[in-house]
Amino acid sequence: MSAVAEVLSTVAPRDPRCSELPTCPVCADSMVAAEASAYVSDQVISYLWTCDTCGYGFVTKHAVKQRFTCN
Repeated sequence: MSAVAEVLSTVAPRDPRCSELPTCPVCADSMVAAEASAYVSDQVISYLWTCDTCGYGFVTKHAVKQRFTCN
């Protein structure tokens, strides 16, 4: 099954564990887990999503804030 990829920009909340999972823009089905992820740069991660219901595919990108530790 082939999927068409589209990049959708997202803004991650402060706590990534509290982020809302995306819904399919075609059929509005809930997405549970990304199919794949990749570091685009040190500060950006992209996620590949494919809808189990209709097969539509899309990519989201999330900016990662760098955490500094004090020693």
